[in-house]
Amino acid sequence: MSAIELGAANFESTITDNEMVLVDFWASWCGPCQQFAPVYEAAAQKHDDIVFGSINTETEQQLAAAAQVRSIPTLMAFKGGKLVFNQAGALPADALEQLITAVRELDLPEDE
Repeated sequence: MSAIELGAANFESTITDNEMVLVDFWASWCGPCQQFAPVYEAAAQKHDDIVFGSINTETEQQLAAAAQVRSIPTLMAFKGGKLVFNQAGALPADALEQLITAVRELDLPEDE
């Protein structure tokens, strides 16, 4: 499945309604964002059990600010509705695969 476009209207529900979500914060003028985009899209095609979302920081400035995105690209991973990874910078394909494996294997404590 391809990455889906996220915005203020569907960000929260996407995070809470899915077990695992990766979110790429990007902008069209950002060179590293453009380099990371095909890597991210290839991973989205490969892992159809994970929701891959993309947020254009130019059109979703308030959402990017609320998520405290200071540099792009920024990749966030959510599991069980909780933020478990947040890092700026484009990842190579092998590092993205390692991240996906680590998040997939992560055991979160049950809420009390």
